[in-house]
Amino acid sequence: MRQIRLGNRIVGGDQPAFIIAEAGINHQGDLNIARDLIDTAVSAGADAVKFQKRAIHRVWTRGALERAHLDYASFGKTCGEHWEALELTEDEYRALKKHADDHGIMFLASGWDERSMDFLDELGVPAFSVASADLTNAPLIEHTASKGKPVMLSTGMASIEDVQRAYDTVKACTDDIAILQCTSTYPCKFEHVNLRAIQTFADRFDAVIGYSGHELGIVVPVAAVALGAKIVERHLTLDRAMKGSDHAASLEPNGLTRMVRDIRHIEEAMGSGIKEIVEDEIPMKRELGKSVVSTSAIPKGTTITRDMLTARSPGDGIAPWRINDIVGRKAATDIEEDVVIHDEDICT
Repeated sequence: MRQIRLGNRIVGGDQPAFIIAEAGINHQGDLNIARDLIDTAVSAGADAVKFQKRAIHRVWTRGALERAHLDYASFGKTCGEHWEALELTEDEYRALKKHADDHGIMFLASGWDERSMDFLDELGVPAFSVASADLTNAPLIEHTASKGKPVMLSTGMASIEDVQRAYDTVKACTDDIAILQCTSTYPCKFEHVNLRAIQTFADRFDAVIGYSGHELGIVVPVAAVALGAKIVERHLTLDRAMKGSDHAASLEPNGLTRMVRDIRHIEEAMGSGIKEIVEDEIPMKRELGKSVVSTSAIPKGTTITRDMLTARSPGDGIAPWRINDIVGRKAATDIEEDVVIHDEDICT
C-alpha cells in the first residue's frame, strides 16, 4: 500500500490515519483565534492543523473583488474587502508556524496561488495542499509539484477526469501524492458524500487516499477510515455560530475530540482480518461453548451409539463437531449420565 512521508511521519500503508484539523479561515482574520484553533487541534489529538493562504489579487479578478458581498457571512461590503479581512499576514503565519512547532503539531496550509505556495515553501511546510478550487488549475499544480514535496489534492467540484489530469500533472514531478475525496458544499448532504469514491481512487491511482469532509457530525470520517482512508481532514471552529461561511460545516472542539477518539477506536476494531479466538474469549468459550455430553450412563467398554450423545455447555470437553468421531468407539471408563465427555473417556 502506498506511503508518503510528511515531515517525520509516514502516512499511508498500515499506518494510523493522519488526522488534519482544517482551521482554514475560521480564525476570522484574528491571530489570537488562530492560535486558539491550533491549541484546540493539539488538545483533540489531531496530527496536523491546516490554514489557507492567499494573495487576494492573484486569486480573483478586479471585477470579482469589486463585486458586492452583502450576505450575513460577509466581512466587508465587497468580495475583496471580505477576503482581505480574512487573510493573515506572512509575519502572522510565521508566528502560527512557530506556535504549532512549539506545541508539537504539524503546520500545513493550502496555497491558492503561486506566490502563496512559494511563501509556504519558505515557511517550511512538509507538504503542499491544493484546494478543490484549484484542482483544474494546471499552472498552479505544476508550480507546486515542481518543488518536490508531497502534494495533497482535494477533489471537490471535480470529475474523475479532472482528478486524473491533476494526478498526472503531479506525478510528472513527484511520486508522493495524496488524493482526498471531497464534496464542496457547506454543509454537505449525506447523499452527496460518496465515500465509495475512496475505493475508486485506491483502485485507479498510485497514491495515498483520504477524505476531506464538510458534512454534519462525526460518523462519516470514521466510516471513511473503515473504508481505507489514510488521511482525514475536517474543518475546525471554536463556535459553529460564529460569523463566516465555513463555521456551519465545521466541528467544534468537543466534536473534533470525539472524532479523533472514534477514528482511533475503529482502527483498533478493524483488526488483522485473521479470524481466530482471542485470549479474552477463552473463559467465555469454556462457560458458554458446547461439548459432547452423555444422554445416559455409559458403562466402561460399551460401544457408543449416536443416541447416547448430545451437545450442551460448558465447552471444556470434546467439541460437538467431533461427535461422529466418537460413535462406534468404546468407553474407556464409566461415564455418568449428563456429563461432559473428554478425550480420556474414549478408547483410542
